[in-house]
Amino acid sequence: MKTAAQYEESLRRLNLKVYLQGELVENPVDHPIIRPSMNSVKATYALAEDPQYEDLMTAISHLTGKKINRFCHLHQNTEDLVKKVKMQRLLGQKTGACFQRCVGMDAINAVDSVTFEMDLKLGTNYHERFVKFLTRIQEEDWTVDGAMTDPKGDRSLAPSQQEDPDLYVHVVEKREDGIVVSGAKAHQTGALNSHWILVMPTMAMRKSDADYAVSFTAPADAEGIIYIYGRQSCDTRKLEGGNIDVGNKQFGGHEALMVFDKVFIPWENVFMCGEYEFSSSLVERFAGYHRQSYGGCKVGVGDVLIGAAALAADYNGASKASHIKDKLIEMVHLNETLYACGIACSAEGHKTASGTYLIDLLLANVCKQNVTRFPYEIARLAEDIAGGLMVTMPSEKDLHHPEIGKVVKKYFKGIASVPTEHRMRILRLVENLTLGTAAVGYRTESMHGAGSPQAQRIMISRQANLEHKKELARTIAGIPTK
Repeated sequence: MKTAAQYEESLRRLNLKVYLQGELVENPVDHPIIRPSMNSVKATYALAEDPQYEDLMTAISHLTGKKINRFCHLHQNTEDLVKKVKMQRLLGQKTGACFQRCVGMDAINAVDSVTFEMDLKLGTNYHERFVKFLTRIQEEDWTVDGAMTDPKGDRSLAPSQQEDPDLYVHVVEKREDGIVVSGAKAHQTGALNSHWILVMPTMAMRKSDADYAVSFTAPADAEGIIYIYGRQSCDTRKLEGGNIDVGNKQFGGHEALMVFDKVFIPWENVFMCGEYEFSSSLVERFAGYHRQSYGGCKVGVGDVLIGAAALAADYNGASKASHIKDKLIEMVHLNETLYACGIACSAEGHKTASGTYLIDLLLANVCKQNVTRFPYEIARLAEDIAGGLMVTMPSEKDLHHPEIGKVVKKYFKGIASVPTEHRMRILRLVENLTLGTAAVGYRTESMHGAGSPQAQRIMISRQANLEHKKELARTIAGIPTK
């Protein structure tokens, strides 16, 4: 396994083409806006080195028998599925941000079972190719970016009907030695902190969309791939040189638009090419795994936000008020409900044909449906408890100013025993999680990540087995079966 230092050094060797605020970034690793997100991924390596977290952060490879980072592991039983969720909660607690490796872990588990079933039915050798790639992932301890979401263009039109064919990633040429692809993937979490990109189709494809039913892997710095870094609320505070106003100085997340401009992919790295009838299974399984993930990562970040709100109440001198206690209880109740769904869909998982375990899809979709709502209420309650000062405070430069600093310290003090700076720091953390850079992962990603709310409702409808429930009611009511 890589150490945290080795991981950082491996990123420095990549030749990524990254644009941020209209400029080509020469050194993404040390760029002040990008660096906190790299620190979050680095934590997944650092915690794996720590003996006290070994059980959650590592696993034994079913391919090699070696100890590997759990993010490179295929789930071999329900215990693995449960440990995944617990690991994600731990990392959310440690970083207070998106740690970015979940998408790749969910992608490799989905691609594994689907390629196995493709080979069984079609006689292809996609699974053999995938296993070779997975072995390299485990040996090198790579961070993999799972790339599913396309820009989509006009949502009322299928991929092949778009005016611009590149609005979905597609095959533009098939050669004897591989394929050439063009298009883009949007909202790519942690792309610049990844070694490899694992591309999957974004939706169920029809025969007319066969060129868009493609799955492959490519080095993150492959020729023809460029990245356009996404803006986050309050992101330029990282350029100011301070460490209070950013809310979370050390950790963060990022997203980027990933563009493929006639990128060559050798056949050994292609896992689907035109088998449109299997695209829906790949999308469904990846989405299910990722919806499970949100029952871990969002809960860990929620733990941080609940702690910050409780500290704000302490510093405000309001912690003994009954309504404050009740709001904190409600925050914990909502957060643990999310966790319960993540654990439940894991414990109810089952074995696929390839041997990899899949979560219970109904419960995973219920988990994510709750995630589209509960973090928003937790954030609302945190803002309620924190108070208006959270968004009206002067800057840390004012706090440290030789003349007006003493005024800031005097008038923004809460209880006498807590320094004004400490109060400001915790309020900025609440702001970061609810309105700032971390709100991308905690709020809006909770709504749209792993599919927007309607996507889960569709899956809940498919998985609900209403006919069975009707039969249960008929039997108890004494109504004869038709």
